[in-house]
Amino acid sequence: MKPPYEDTTAVRQAVIDACLQMNAEGINQGSSGNISVRAGNQMLITPSGVAYEAMTPDMLVQISLDGSPAPEGQMKPSTEWPFHLAILQAKPAVNAVVHAHPVHCSALAMNRQSIPACHYMVAAFGGTDVPLADYALFGSRQLSDNIVAALQDRSACLMANHGAVCTGESLPRALWRMVELETLAKGYATSLMIGEPHILSQSEMDEVIAAFADYGLKDSR
Repeated sequence: MKPPYEDTTAVRQAVIDACLQMNAEGINQGSSGNISVRAGNQMLITPSGVAYEAMTPDMLVQISLDGSPAPEGQMKPSTEWPFHLAILQAKPAVNAVVHAHPVHCSALAMNRQSIPACHYMVAAFGGTDVPLADYALFGSRQLSDNIVAALQDRSACLMANHGAVCTGESLPRALWRMVELETLAKGYATSLMIGEPHILSQSEMDEVIAAFADYGLKDSR
């Protein structure tokens, strides 16, 4: 799939705008989240420890998708760059990765709970649940492996004792999924407090998944 961005200045600014939107919508706090995009044979990712309000396009870090050494003179990339790179390498149809620590997603991840088919919007992430990636140290190769495994046939996952990651064919799509995932997590966490949520059957979810083939935000290119 052809990446949706040709002009790296435009995509760099789009990443910054998406970071600011994450915080404005309450799905991330401070600079704990990070975003990457595919740009040709490169990955562009947010730098480490820079407040989004202070970020400028030239601060985004360029890393080759083939794993070759990054150009010198750049800022330090997000500590989570290894799993961003691993996702883009493993999933050619993915052009953007959004990672954040939404409160309700993180709460479920702290309990090491995946999200079952408690609501039809689960289908927005590719199947009958939103899986949980096993815990590993942030920035580690093991964490990358765990996330790629969880995302094998999904577009999003929770990360044990950590947060969440969403992918997309475009940056708007990935960000849309993160907002929807936190909304879903909030509903599921609330339902657990007031009773036992009813889980949709396989046949019910099969119908929803089929309907989702033409649902929601379209690719923005």
